[in-house]
Amino acid sequence: MICVGLTLFRSTPEQITRIVALSAASDYPVIAFDNGGVPPDAIADLTRNGVAVLSAAGNLGIAAALNALAEAAITRGATALLLLDQDAQAGVSMIRDLEAAAIRLRDQTPPMAVVGPRPSQIEPDAKAPRYSRRAAIQAVGDLVPVDFLATSGSLIDLAAFQQIGPFRVDYFIDAVELEWCFRAWAAGYGCWMTQDVTIGHRVGAGIIRAPRLGIAMPRQPLFRMATYLRNSVYGWRLGHIPLRWKLRQAVYLPVQIALYWRDAGYRPAILSRLVRAVFDGLAGRLGRPSDAP
Repeated sequence: MICVGLTLFRSTPEQITRIVALSAASDYPVIAFDNGGVPPDAIADLTRNGVAVLSAAGNLGIAAALNALAEAAITRGATALLLLDQDAQAGVSMIRDLEAAAIRLRDQTPPMAVVGPRPSQIEPDAKAPRYSRRAAIQAVGDLVPVDFLATSGSLIDLAAFQQIGPFRVDYFIDAVELEWCFRAWAAGYGCWMTQDVTIGHRVGAGIIRAPRLGIAMPRQPLFRMATYLRNSVYGWRLGHIPLRWKLRQAVYLPVQIALYWRDAGYRPAILSRLVRAVFDGLAGRLGRPSDAP
């Protein structure tokens, strides 16, 4: 059985309407985790339409929400959990296609931990994530092994999840899925993307471009950019994250810092916050960022 798990934070009426429609069109149990800011009438609307709503006392971060959804799905007897964020453009057909993909991967070695759709850009000034191909593992038709996937749209095998372990709550939000997927590979499980199934996805609000360098990075709120830097740098301390990835980031992260600072008008306070985040990562100071909403 598949459960659908949604993460909510300050959801808009349009987002609630979309979730209600997904629940109404689906035979899959739908669970939502309110990480803060969802109005009581929206919670009531979801509950009235068959969505089981879990709540937190404030924003606990995406990792805590994902772990709570997984635990709730396991309690309900589910064998797999489809994770979606409140912006996801997903329908029942996508869930069925991912279920079919998981069946095709059932006898693969290494066994599947997660399979997800190919992200597609939903608007010109919004960046969709890209996943790097996993070397030395053969594709299975349209199913391609990748280093990691975004959590939204990912179908997670819950037996594998219990062996790999939960998402890191001390990461709070950014690079949560990257760390977990690399941990899955290190534990002997595989992460897969189906090229024939797509999901509308964007990261941040707008794009910061450096055409001469061929770089386009998402424009994120400052606390998100800082948390991404902190968690990425901390990841250099983890043995299950490959050296090739660490070396790539050692080159790429300073460029991202420079581009973000330029985009913010070279304000000293911005650079100070980003540099502090790097040192927090080096020192292992994780947890909820002080400037998180």
